[in-house]
Amino acid sequence: MKILVPLKRVSDPDNANKIKISGGKVETTGLEWKPNPFDEYAVETALRLTENGANPKARLGEVLVVSFGPKEVETTLRAALATGADRAIRVDATDDQLDGDLVARALKALVEKEKPDLVLLGKQQVEGDSNQVGQLLAEYLGWPQATFAGSIKSENDTALEVHREVDGGSMVLKVTLPAVVTVDLRIVAPQSVSSKHSPAHKYADGVRFAALMAIMAAKKKPLVEVKLAELASDTALKIKVTGYEAPPARKAGVKVKTVAELVQKLKTEARVI
Repeated sequence: MKILVPLKRVSDPDNANKIKISGGKVETTGLEWKPNPFDEYAVETALRLTENGANPKARLGEVLVVSFGPKEVETTLRAALATGADRAIRVDATDDQLDGDLVARALKALVEKEKPDLVLLGKQQVEGDSNQVGQLLAEYLGWPQATFAGSIKSENDTALEVHREVDGGSMVLKVTLPAVVTVDLRIVAPQSVSSKHSPAHKYADGVRFAALMAIMAAKKKPLVEVKLAELASDTALKIKVTGYEAPPARKAGVKVKTVAELVQKLKTEARVI
């Protein structure tokens, strides 16, 4: 099975308190960068689907990671290569040149060139949380899709049984390949992914980390650059951000001595009851 995994570099969500707005723009100077967590889950899922869990060094398929971004994004791609991905592509672009629709259209062109059996994406990226690219890509390709996957079972590498957590239970979908699937955080539980190569293997919880030797070996794995214009002749954006502004400052809270006083303030001051 050949799997394509789009991977985005984002500012570390744990550093949200460092984000500043200046001149209507988000100031990223000094922020730390890391792979989008949901995209990391997608990479881990792809690795599990294309290996025998008892011998993960023997790749039984191909995992190709792609990222849209400047030269610095190659560090993120090399990290994915170190965990086991086979090849990487960097589409040269900056965030202000992209929106979800353009990324989906560019990915469509890349899929038509690479011909993967499956495209695995994180359900959304933690900066914009737009949750659009996977669905748009499936529509443009005319492929079946499953979103927010919490577990995946590969049926002889020709179809997938996908479980999605919903209120009160789990929704089960079966999609034939080729297909587009987006994953949620539960996909990296120990037995959330199974295939004909590892039907009952129990993984460590979460994503894998690369050993030092794997990091060094990743430097020799193929990583190529592609220009955005090579994948999308029309680079016009459908969504344009005109500016950012901080929310208004909130007043400090007050302490109350009794429930009666709380109810009185909610009624006469906050006017919520």
